[in-house]
Amino acid sequence: MTQPLAPVAGIDVPDRWPTRITELLGIRWPLLLGGMMWLSDARLVAAMVRAGGMGFITARSSRSDDDFRQALRQCRELSGGLPFGVNLTLSRRAAHNDAMLVRLRIALEEGVRLFETAGLPPTPLLPDIREAGAVVIHKCAHVRHAVAAQNMGVDAVTLVGMEEGGHPGSNPLPTFLNGAYALEQLHLPLALGGGIGHGRQIAAALALGADAVVMGSVFTPAMETPAHAAYKQRVVATDAHGTRAVLGSLGDTWRILDNENARKVAALEQAGARSYAEFGDLISGDRTQSLAYQAGQHEEGMLSMGPAVGFARAVEPVADIVRRLQEECVRASTRFLQMTART
Repeated sequence: MTQPLAPVAGIDVPDRWPTRITELLGIRWPLLLGGMMWLSDARLVAAMVRAGGMGFITARSSRSDDDFRQALRQCRELSGGLPFGVNLTLSRRAAHNDAMLVRLRIALEEGVRLFETAGLPPTPLLPDIREAGAVVIHKCAHVRHAVAAQNMGVDAVTLVGMEEGGHPGSNPLPTFLNGAYALEQLHLPLALGGGIGHGRQIAAALALGADAVVMGSVFTPAMETPAHAAYKQRVVATDAHGTRAVLGSLGDTWRILDNENARKVAALEQAGARSYAEFGDLISGDRTQSLAYQAGQHEEGMLSMGPAVGFARAVEPVADIVRRLQEECVRASTRFLQMTART
């Protein structure tokens, strides 16, 4: 467990900031590290959990069921027994979803009771989750999908805007506009994600009515992130304008680092490519993993990234990133409270 933070510029940073999502997940701060393909491994997730937030191991990142089980056991050890989560992403491929159901059952066997679902509705997974008394937060991009998930019986919803790194869906609305509309229709706990990497934005999301924020890009150069040092330095050097969205013409918008690989994909799309096969190895996940994350060839691969990457200014421990976010959030919240107290 981390220690309470020291006063910041005369402001006491509390040891916990309770919301409906912190109570639901048993965490101290409403900070969620969303599942990042290839990157959200045991070490990174455990670091986030120890810092007072919640992380989700990506089930799809494990090469085999045995590897996945070992990752869960490693995370349990590294987190000191604190709860951690698993991300289960469903797709249109039946075989893929069958594999996710197997991974869910492995996670339940290993004592995991917190799940983040994404992609298609989590309908195939809900019976096992409910039978185990587990918690599920479903991530989606449209308010109507959030309402559908609420009616389906999930415990909480994450709503992402078009700024999200990775797959933000087809909704062109930004995060905070999306959230404002959603809060008129949802009664479940709500987390907001997409383009969030500064404590001011966390304070704004909580003031809006959200119960937590989901982040990813700002944590990509963390010391615990399983990626090559050269990749992390490339991330640190990237500003708010260093990402681009591609593959929207396929109905599969993907916001990524604007590297040489991304520009090749964009050129093919502009030239009329309209099938995954036409992009070939350029959009392969294995290419991203082996060349960029493992070998440090950061101009290769589809590197999921949102504009909040501009707030990632150093390779540093997860605990330091969380501490900075907390301090920034408290400063912004205190300023707002001081303003309202004058009225």
